[in-house]
Amino acid sequence: MRKCLVEEFSSLYVFHLRGNARTSGELRRREKDNVFGQGTRTPVAISILVKNPQSQDRGKIRFHDIGDYLTTAQKLEKIARLRSVAGISEDAGWQAISPDEHGDWFNKRDSTFLTFIAAGGREIAEDSKIFKVQSGGIKSNRDTWAFNRSRTILESNVRRSIDFYNSERLRLQNLETSSLADTQKNFETNNDPKSISWTRGLRERLQKGRKLTFSPDASRKALYRPFTREWVYLDSSLIEVMSKIPAFFRDGKENIVIWTTGIGATVPYSCWISNEMCGLQQGPAAVQHFPLYLYERTDEASDTELFSKGGGGEGGYTRRDAITDGGLEHFRAAYGKAGAGITKEDLFYYIYGLLHSPEYRSRYADNLSKELPRIPAVKKFADFMAFSKAGRELADWHLNYETSAVHPDIVVEEVKSLEAATESHRYRVEKMKYGKKKDPETNKNVPDKTTVIYNSHITLRNIPLEAYDYVVNGKPALDWVMERQSVKTDKASGIVNDANDWATETMGDAKYPMELFLRVAQVSVETVKIVNGLPKLEIN
Repeated sequence: MRKCLVEEFSSLYVFHLRGNARTSGELRRREKDNVFGQGTRTPVAISILVKNPQSQDRGKIRFHDIGDYLTTAQKLEKIARLRSVAGISEDAGWQAISPDEHGDWFNKRDSTFLTFIAAGGREIAEDSKIFKVQSGGIKSNRDTWAFNRSRTILESNVRRSIDFYNSERLRLQNLETSSLADTQKNFETNNDPKSISWTRGLRERLQKGRKLTFSPDASRKALYRPFTREWVYLDSSLIEVMSKIPAFFRDGKENIVIWTTGIGATVPYSCWISNEMCGLQQGPAAVQHFPLYLYERTDEASDTELFSKGGGGEGGYTRRDAITDGGLEHFRAAYGKAGAGITKEDLFYYIYGLLHSPEYRSRYADNLSKELPRIPAVKKFADFMAFSKAGRELADWHLNYETSAVHPDIVVEEVKSLEAATESHRYRVEKMKYGKKKDPETNKNVPDKTTVIYNSHITLRNIPLEAYDYVVNGKPALDWVMERQSVKTDKASGIVNDANDWATETMGDAKYPMELFLRVAQVSVETVKIVNGLPKLEIN
């Protein structure tokens, strides 16, 4: 797109108004308000593109940024004062932009990144990349209906939605019109949000008159957000894009995937690891998954049967390595005789360790925001093995976060009068929040991250601040727990998603939300230790 604009127009003036609400932290504060207020969460720009047939110039780009930390009123006042291209020229001037060979205008990529072997890529030959395949996550386009902490509530919602869909299908069939084409053209679906959430795929099924049926075997556990598992109704008729994720996790078959922040993310690059199916949108950014294994079907079962019945049952699959022979040989060759014994698992965990390197993330931040990871070979074989060992240690903590030790220094302070109360009452969580403390400079109350108010009668104190240094997909791991271990009601549908349901129904432990916080605090601290101990990034 950027290359095309430069070719098509003689002059381009871009007045960037900021206001990107899909960011976080300091970047979010700098973006501040949108010129349309709450009307949009995306950044806005005024772009004037000039085609002058008499001009010998092509692609002269001029850019002006409205500035940091401005409210809607301040932005509108500034726009009104500047008024025109000439007004900006007279006031602060335009910044001349020279695109690089990739067409980048800002945040230009490090060209050495392209010399590393690609982690993946659909357009890249298998012998030139590490992973044979990669995949997005489960994309329902109707998450409120397709995911829930309670399997019972999920299946009740799905049944209700299916019944409503089938009633609409019958209404369409019974409509008396002159022709089917006219019926489909004039038919308006009932869009009652308390009965259904329509997607493009669901409407196409309706137009084709396809009936939906409930499958009792379709409910599966999945990672919905970092450190957050939910039930998903995994049926291709109600999931807009299934992706390859179900094929990575055939029923009863073990696997591990590394997922990384997707291309175009507005949050800093990060990665995580999972041993179960994942949703597409792991927070502010969609993610891409790279598996350790693949399962090739060796029986005659159809794909529809495999997906609708939760994975195809026992047997019928052959496990293959998802890492290519060429990818393994690339790293063995880099270390000569010393590298001859590198295994595909060593390489898998080397990648996971390397992707956590702060040096790697900062040096190639602009590349990682625009393309899939590429994996360099570090200079020393000892460093390769150190990264691989660190990757295994990180994976152990991240895969086993639900069973790790709780952080030993966090104090659980309970109201004593509730000691005799039932566990479901004592440990019920609605919404965790930080404590408050006085800012000595402003004398105003500010969040105290060493203290979390779990509920009205339990407070968690002495939380180590270094735990917040572990960030996954734009947010500290502990903030993910605080956000997702809560009770949320969807305004449109009225559907309730209650973290306590997962705790009691699936985990059989009302304390699960609180203990999850205590465990993830320990996981976060250990992660920071491992990352701080990674070798210096010296690349061949």
